[in-house]
Amino acid sequence: MTLPDNTTYTLLIVEDNPDLLDMMLRTLPRAGPFTAFGAPDGVSGLEQFEAVQPHCVVIDVKMPRLNGYQLVRAIRGDPTSAATPIIILTAMAQEQAQFTGLAAGADRYLLKPVSSQELAAQILSVIDLSEDIRQQRLREFAEDESKVPMRGVPDEE
Repeated sequence: MTLPDNTTYTLLIVEDNPDLLDMMLRTLPRAGPFTAFGAPDGVSGLEQFEAVQPHCVVIDVKMPRLNGYQLVRAIRGDPTSAATPIIILTAMAQEQAQFTGLAAGADRYLLKPVSSQELAAQILSVIDLSEDIRQQRLREFAEDESKVPMRGVPDEE
């Protein structure tokens, strides 16, 4: 992915382990072009999401007040945030947990531990993919609009 000069992406990290949250908030900005914000649980994560409008969200699954799956569904359920890339980062390696996370709407399901460099690469990948999909949808919309006849204007024959 080629970034324009001085591009910085805003991240939201939602993690209830304070040491891990602190470590990610310190290391991710060094591993990539990121400004990182954190939240210690799902409810705070949703509040932070609305406040910072991040380019990508990294979410743990097991958290108090609102678990990771519920947070993913809340973000996906709002049309203004539904396209935001989401990565679940958890120690839950069971196949059913992975299925649940992806079915909830996560773009990626990563297992802890993961290096900051790998996580940064995954974040950039989902942001890049998200932008490609957005551009494709805009092109499709523009093409569809050009095919729709204007109301009250007869088609030329």
